[in-house]
Amino acid sequence: MAKKPVLVVMAAGMGSRYGGLKQIDPVGSHGEAILDYSIYDAHEAGFDTVIIIIKKAIERDFMETVGKRLEKAPVEVRYAYQELDKLPEGYTVPEGRVKPWGTSHAVLCAEEAIDGAPFAVINSDDYYGKSAFKVIYDQLVSNQDPTGHCLVGYELRNTVTDNGSVARGVCMTDEKGFLTEINERTRIEKYDGGIHFTEDGETWTDVAPDTTVSMNMWGYMPSFLEEAKIRFAAFLDKTLVENPLKGEYFLPLPVAQLIHEKKATFKVLTSPDRWYGVTYAADKPMVVAALKAMTDEGKYPDGLWE
Repeated sequence: MAKKPVLVVMAAGMGSRYGGLKQIDPVGSHGEAILDYSIYDAHEAGFDTVIIIIKKAIERDFMETVGKRLEKAPVEVRYAYQELDKLPEGYTVPEGRVKPWGTSHAVLCAEEAIDGAPFAVINSDDYYGKSAFKVIYDQLVSNQDPTGHCLVGYELRNTVTDNGSVARGVCMTDEKGFLTEINERTRIEKYDGGIHFTEDGETWTDVAPDTTVSMNMWGYMPSFLEEAKIRFAAFLDKTLVENPLKGEYFLPLPVAQLIHEKKATFKVLTSPDRWYGVTYAADKPMVVAALKAMTDEGKYPDGLWE
């Protein structure tokens, strides 16, 4: 019998633009962080097991806040650790490197905890909405193709902030709704005339507000881990020469390679929900207000795990 899908939450990031540990920052009336709401929604959708990726440096703070609350949650919580020295045999951390190796590396660090199950991956500091967890869970349960993966796409207009730039994977799809291309744009901003992005800070390119973008909500069959692992060594060979201190192995990279090599498909599921996130400290009041409104409407109990 196939294993039930599990949820993987990436919570090891640094939060450099935010200026603090945003993955544990309270946004709910009982001190809940955004990831509490994601886990609540995921459990409602059918997920029973949650794997949270952290790093040893934040373990104590994390366990005393989120970890303690989740002891009351009706899910099994496992932890995985993303550390700089978790590298394939024969590789070492370049001198002076402090930046984590990126989202694909984070997922590889959770391989043991995932234990061969289909899995969804999310960021800890993004609010995805209830419908997203339902569509991704249902897809993972019903999918019979071992190389058929998926992601939940959002309309760009629902995922930008008034407080600065955001990084998004801009998606291109075919007529059947499968991903044909994904381009990581690390600086997308709103402006008076619309939304645009830049690579160099000099030239800007407009993006249509209804463009489908990835918010790092992926659904993978177990085969993805093997493929990502093989490609990590190749990534390191290139990065250790070209960008040893800052190069990151983002999830869209192995995805784009697998599509190009025709080794896997990625079905783009959609969510009408509005994204909320705390890229910047100034984003927080809006997230708090939105979650309070949803609680007042009865979408969440007042105190998720009370």
